[in-house]
Amino acid sequence: MIECETKLRIWGNSIGLVIPKEDLKKENLRPDQFVRVIICKKKMLKVKDIFGKLKNWSKSTEEIMREIDNDLDSKWL
Repeated sequence: MIECETKLRIWGNSIGLVIPKEDLKKENLRPDQFVRVIICKKKMLKVKDIFGKLKNWSKSTEEIMREIDNDLDSKWL
């Protein structure tokens, strides 16, 4: 099963979509084969949807940056 995000494009009087070649190879799909497609519109995230979600945020930016530095140091050493 292939799950990917792609952009709809206009082809003549129709609209089509492009499936990445790497995904086609994984499923061994070739031109002229029939496939079943399920299409779901991608929901765009808006600032108003997340505004105010971090009211109880207790860490300072400096603390967060120190944690990130420590994580990166431990992965690269």
